[in-house]
Amino acid sequence: MIKNYFKIAWRNLMKHKVFSLINVIGLTIGLSASFVIGLMIYYDYTFDNFHKDGDRIYRVVTDFKSPEGEFYNSGVTLALNKAIKGNSNLESTSEFYIERPMKVENRTADLEFKLPNFVIYADQDYFKIFDYKFIAGDKTKTLIGPNEVILTKERAAKYFPSISPSEVIGKNLIYNDSINTKVTGIVENFEGRTDILFQEFISHPTLLQTRLRENIIRKNWNNTNSNSQLFVKLNSNADITSIESMFRDLAVEHADEEDVKYGEQRIFQLQPLNDIHFNENYGIYDWTKGQASKSLLKNLALVALFLLLLGCINFINLNTAQATQRAKEIGIRKTLGSSRKQLIGQFMGETFLLVIVSAVLSLLLSKWLINVFSDFVPEDLSFELFKSPIIVFGVIILLVLVTFLSGFYPAMVLSKFNTVAVLKNHLGVGDKKVGLRKFLTVFQFTIAQVFIIATLLVGKQINYLLNKDMGFKTEAIVSVYKPIEEQSLEKIELYAEKLVSIPEVKKISLGGPPPASLSSNTTDMKRMVNGEEIYGDMQLLAGDTKFLSLFEIELLAGRVYRNDTIKELVINEAAMKYFRFKSPEDAIGKTLLYEDEYLPIVGVMGDFHQRSLKSDIVPMTLRGDWVRHWWSYFQAAHISLKSDSPENLKNSLAKIENIYKEVYPQSDMRLEFIDETVEKFYKREKKISTLLNWATGLSILISCLGLLGLVIYTTNRRVKEIGVRKVLGASLLQINTLLCKEFLILVAIAFIVAAPIAYYGINNWLQDFSYKTNISFWVFLVSGCSMIFFALLVISVKTLQAANANPVNSLRSE
Repeated sequence: MIKNYFKIAWRNLMKHKVFSLINVIGLTIGLSASFVIGLMIYYDYTFDNFHKDGDRIYRVVTDFKSPEGEFYNSGVTLALNKAIKGNSNLESTSEFYIERPMKVENRTADLEFKLPNFVIYADQDYFKIFDYKFIAGDKTKTLIGPNEVILTKERAAKYFPSISPSEVIGKNLIYNDSINTKVTGIVENFEGRTDILFQEFISHPTLLQTRLRENIIRKNWNNTNSNSQLFVKLNSNADITSIESMFRDLAVEHADEEDVKYGEQRIFQLQPLNDIHFNENYGIYDWTKGQASKSLLKNLALVALFLLLLGCINFINLNTAQATQRAKEIGIRKTLGSSRKQLIGQFMGETFLLVIVSAVLSLLLSKWLINVFSDFVPEDLSFELFKSPIIVFGVIILLVLVTFLSGFYPAMVLSKFNTVAVLKNHLGVGDKKVGLRKFLTVFQFTIAQVFIIATLLVGKQINYLLNKDMGFKTEAIVSVYKPIEEQSLEKIELYAEKLVSIPEVKKISLGGPPPASLSSNTTDMKRMVNGEEIYGDMQLLAGDTKFLSLFEIELLAGRVYRNDTIKELVINEAAMKYFRFKSPEDAIGKTLLYEDEYLPIVGVMGDFHQRSLKSDIVPMTLRGDWVRHWWSYFQAAHISLKSDSPENLKNSLAKIENIYKEVYPQSDMRLEFIDETVEKFYKREKKISTLLNWATGLSILISCLGLLGLVIYTTNRRVKEIGVRKVLGASLLQINTLLCKEFLILVAIAFIVAAPIAYYGINNWLQDFSYKTNISFWVFLVSGCSMIFFALLVISVKTLQAANANPVNSLRSE
């Protein structure tokens, strides 16, 4: 019987090729989007889900609240771990310090490796929290004393090629020419997807041999560094409320008096292990990759859901519209003894067959979509994930749901026909069925028009952000950074001197990060006003005397410091207002307390945006580089080029790199263009825009295909009416208007529904931006007109054909 169902189903699909094709296209698009987006959601939500007792593992992070706002740090003070050791609610605690050594050497084999990543100073408890598999060495006897190191199998093979892990035990590695370590353990790399990416684990006591010795000894409660990490593993019966209370009490007990005085508060928070992959406030350990976004994944899931619904709606509309054409078939089957249950089974079988065809096409299309959506899809997300049992089960459930959603209502309608009425040709089209088709058509075009309006407004906002004056020059400026391992100022100064010889170079300035940067440095400053102490956080910029002129930052009053070794400050207009100076001129000559020293303000510069336009301009100060010991504030050479044409850029960069190789022959050049940095601020918004572009195009395509199917059905049903009207003298325009009017009214209703929905959604989205474009009326006008144009174009394809047909052909049998 089942075989017969599918045979009849296939015959019916072939009989109505156009409708079948429309249904297959709609479902294929919806299923393809669902498959790819489902893979992405599965990929991101399965990070670090393989750890034993992972639900009891937390990272301790630090939140800072002050009158200026909230700030977040993934690290903790070095003193915290000792204070919580032995708490009855905690099974294990482990502190570790993230390090980026300049180099590591295997001197026995004469091998040197520069800037190894994912290196930490860890204690033995680290391996009690994270369940690594030891393949060499004794887990219970390692990382206890100084100068010990554990390597992953991958890193051991890199440092000690051609020897087995067991032979690596006892070998020596030297970090930064001075820290001689012995390998005491080899562990397997985690097999699952993880953000815990560390490869080298140096024993924590070894920190006493580094420049951090004083901080380790003092265990200062007021020094919070994101490199200083703390993980805890709770007992199985732990009272998490009690633990959170303990951390709050410790923060209050060891709060700095100055911080309390000025309304600043520090809070230690517990961050679940599975939150690390998503929480942007605290970051992940691979700084080269962005974090996953739950909101973006939710938006992607909504897009997939809507596209799938549009495909299902096409199926429901077209199948219920075709009901009268299959009425006699149903009547005969009922006469021959088919039960309603059997008829429903047959029609659901037809639906399932069509869904299976769409699913096969979707799987083929998904490979292509993974490449198209490369901006959304993680680099290592593979089509091989489809082999996962969970994914296979999810696909089966999805196909069953789509089959039920698409086929159940049409099957109920078709199987309900009265046998006598059908065979006597007394079957009418019920108002309920027509009403449902109209409602679903309006729903389809509402979704499409919401997408159109959202796409236009998001694009308008992004264009506004990228073209708004940042307050400084962004074009044709490149920042070249000195090597991380090179801390001396002499070489970067030599590099700047040599750059002068390049004809394409206009200006050069040494400094810290440029005005717009993904990194920042904050300090606190004070001022006394009529006996009142004003205290505030300031963004700290560092640059030489040419910094402001190179970036064309306006100087409102005063001057730049005469020499970058002189202790003088240039503040911005926001800082001037914050510290209650009456005007830029009023600030000149006054002082601010900075690092226990009152420093004079010699200039006031105009405000500019250091980050995206989502945030307000904050108080900031520009300083020189007067502290030149083992480290310098001047980390980069900022180069203004005479032209940013492609040819000039190519020639300029080649010369800039050649000189870099002369000064730093052992290092690769690191550079960034300021305009590209500004664009990175809006990476997520651009992703949303791309997503909306695709969603809009696909929703219009599916909706218009469904509309085309309904138009084909309607014109076929009214072909004799059209013939009679033509015989009676109706013009082509009158007939086309007659056929189009009903559908265009539905599109217009959809616009009326979509406009307020889109306005509400976009207006909420724009609230995230301190600077935003206006929601223009023309956007809604363009959306409505474009949707009517697309609908009219699709409708006219069939209606004009029907209106131009010879009435003799349709009336011959009358």
